[in-house]
Amino acid sequence: MTGVRVDALEVPGARLHCEVRGSGPVLLLIPGGAADTASYDGIAPLLAADHTVVTYDPRGTSRSPAVDPELAASVARLADDAQRVLEAIGAGPATVFGSSAGAVTGLELATRRPERVARLIAHEPPVTALFPDAARHDGGRLAELQRREGTPAATARFLADTGMAGDAPPPPTDDPAALETLARFAANLPGFFAHTVVAVSRYEPDIEALRSLGPRIVVAAGRDSAGQVPRRATEALAAALGTTLVEMPGDHRGFLGAPVAFAEALRPLLDGAP
Repeated sequence: MTGVRVDALEVPGARLHCEVRGSGPVLLLIPGGAADTASYDGIAPLLAADHTVVTYDPRGTSRSPAVDPELAASVARLADDAQRVLEAIGAGPATVFGSSAGAVTGLELATRRPERVARLIAHEPPVTALFPDAARHDGGRLAELQRREGTPAATARFLADTGMAGDAPPPPTDDPAALETLARFAANLPGFFAHTVVAVSRYEPDIEALRSLGPRIVVAAGRDSAGQVPRRATEALAAALGTTLVEMPGDHRGFLGAPVAFAEALRPLLDGAP
């Protein structure tokens, strides 16, 4: 990781693994789901050409151990962690990009601490609480399945229920760093199903507070995500906010599959383009 500064940030009940690269205005990238900073290894170096790019492993995942992993289930607590990362960097209002559960953290951060967020790009936040049939998407069912039948069964059900079962899997690799990353992500899955999915599925964004921030909130989704649950939830959020949905390259994980194209599409959004 040439050119990457690695820090450990102590926060109440956890120690966060943080990575910083580049210089210029601060851009915070918040990982989603069972992922960590490595999910942004494709786009972070590109964006670091003119930004100070900050990433971190959310509490209870990978290299950010938590004293009590169950506390990681709170979206409010995860947003507080993001705020503390920004405070540690010494940033004024920063641009924030979050994907999936990371976008939910970003929404809560912008709601709770709007003075910290110059602009939020929320990429496919699965805010299924906005659905008329929200109860069908409650993550408690996946948590119970994981306890009863194990992580592989919960993973299969999650991919089927969200419509993402057909998304391209990571290509085969024998690269040690890539294998280490995949192993970390796999180790995060039990906590993802036990806690994160439940908290995110029950998260109700404060629409009025977010609407008051106007163009500072950008809602984005992958072009190839049509019909999938995260895309549908993102469409519902855009409609509730009265804003236009911005389409990005790829699917729910477009920044992984097409990092160059994704970074090129993301850059004007960071600079204030509608």
